Amino acid sequence: MAGHIPQQFIDDLITRADIVDVVDSRVALKKRGKEHIACCPFHNEKSPSFTVSQNKQFYHCFGCGAHGTALGFIMEYERLDFIDAIEVLAAEYHMEVPREQGNFTAQQDNKKPLYEVLEKAAISFADELKKTPRAVEYLKQRGLSGEVAKDFQMGYAPDSWDFTLKQFDSHNESREACLKAGLSIEKNPQKHYDRFRDRIMFPIRDRRGRVIGFGGRILDKGEPKYLNSPETPVFHKGEELYGLYEARQAVKDLNRIVIVEGYMDVVALAQHGIKYAVATLGTATSDTQISKLFRIVPELIFCYDGDAAGRKAAWRALQNSLSVLRDGVQARFLFLPDGEDPDTLVRQEGQQNFEQRMSKAMPLSDFMLQHLSADLDLSSADGCGRLSENAWPLIAKISDGVFKDLLVNQLSKMIGLPSSSLQQHIPQTSRLKTPASKNSQPVLAKHQISMTPARLAIALLLQLPELAKDCAIPQQLRNSDLPGLKLLIQIHDTILQTHTLSPSVLLERWRDTDDAAIVNKLMQWEIPEAKTSTQLASLTDAFNNLLHKHHDIRLQELLNKSRASELSADEKLELSQLYQT
Repeated sequence: MAGHIPQQFIDDLITRADIVDVVDSRVALKKRGKEHIACCPFHNEKSPSFTVSQNKQFYHCFGCGAHGTALGFIMEYERLDFIDAIEVLAAEYHMEVPREQGNFTAQQDNKKPLYEVLEKAAISFADELKKTPRAVEYLKQRGLSGEVAKDFQMGYAPDSWDFTLKQFDSHNESREACLKAGLSIEKNPQKHYDRFRDRIMFPIRDRRGRVIGFGGRILDKGEPKYLNSPETPVFHKGEELYGLYEARQAVKDLNRIVIVEGYMDVVALAQHGIKYAVATLGTATSDTQISKLFRIVPELIFCYDGDAAGRKAAWRALQNSLSVLRDGVQARFLFLPDGEDPDTLVRQEGQQNFEQRMSKAMPLSDFMLQHLSADLDLSSADGCGRLSENAWPLIAKISDGVFKDLLVNQLSKMIGLPSSSLQQHIPQTSRLKTPASKNSQPVLAKHQISMTPARLAIALLLQLPELAKDCAIPQQLRNSDLPGLKLLIQIHDTILQTHTLSPSVLLERWRDTDDAAIVNKLMQWEIPEAKTSTQLASLTDAFNNLLHKHHDIRLQELLNKSRASELSADEKLELSQLYQT
């Protein structure tokens, strides 16, 4: 059983990671002075306000307030929890994550049993498929081979009320894990029964290959035709995609992904050599899913039936794509002949012909303008005006760049108005911004945070940890109650104990603590560049100012006490010494 990750490993990983490399591999950065800049990936903006400091190993957006370390960026950008982000960052630096026994975090403790029961259920379903001729025959009729079924670990859930539950012991912990993982349903506290019965099972995996849920297709007639796992702590329909893990395993250098509507479509395409298909999980393709895919490949092809329902689903996908489009990526739309889906069509015409269809897929801009103008008379001024009016709210969602300019040009040609004139009618204020991450908070301007000796000292130590070894905290301050001193002492001692010279290690040490907010704000303060001796003098001055303040407060305390009662011999001596300082 894996335990928690040693703190020393986390410190070493963060020290080794370079935030510029981590961010640049996901968001293209440009060098400007001593920093790197980009348009913020957490909200739409016209000009770059997202900065990455190599010296601080810290990112900060002046627009939405997002900020943090390389690890924090991965958590926010890829929407991962702390442990998963550690795994991703470690993999990028070819480091194996060690584990210690015991001392589980609450987050790990909650999720680990769910991953375990889901993986065991997937194995049980796969074994059961081999033992069930009726299920095997169904897959053969659908044209699927045993090899592709094995590649996707397809399985079969018997027509039983307790097959899945019987795979686990009868302890309450196992029953509770099955319930939380969506494998069972609670009729009453004493009675649980299997969610999936008499269905072909499709395990859904996350980016690390862990089973997080299932899709189940009924073999004969019945409703619903497809049944998906419910929302659980490890499974969120709007964020995951069936087949993405398998596609990344099968194709070393993915350059495009085709998005289809069904599990069987993904498997059938894979069997015919198109191993880069994924499927949404019974919901419309979300901006989160699209954004996730654009981080992996530059081209997405949305593949839908050509009927009204297919075009409606395609239009929803287009709308959800607009806010995540950027230069360098493209989305296209492929509509299949009536009555066909990818499963049936690829079996009829094969890989080559199907891929030829994809090469002719309609660009997003064409589909958008075609859809908006379908019922309009563009030979009339009224029709052209209505097209422009319908188009600009959608165009305003797209980040500024070459693609947006070309789309405006395309629209201008359709309505016969110069693009320069058309752009005047597209209000910049109409841009619909994506909300900042829930963990991002607006950053206060510097003048809104008063500069105190304690805060100056903390900022210096956070950004220049090497100063700690040459500047000891006066002993008297260790017994002082001055605001900020407790945090200052903790940071100073942590630097000396861990020998860290990395600002990001310190930030991560204070993640999720009561002092996390002030630590992040002080990391954002700009400390003027100067020689190390000058910075050391500034830190020494800050300590001395704190010491003087402590002396003044203590002197006043003793004077007040002397007026009310007799001081002890030690207090009299202390008072005398304070008068002399």
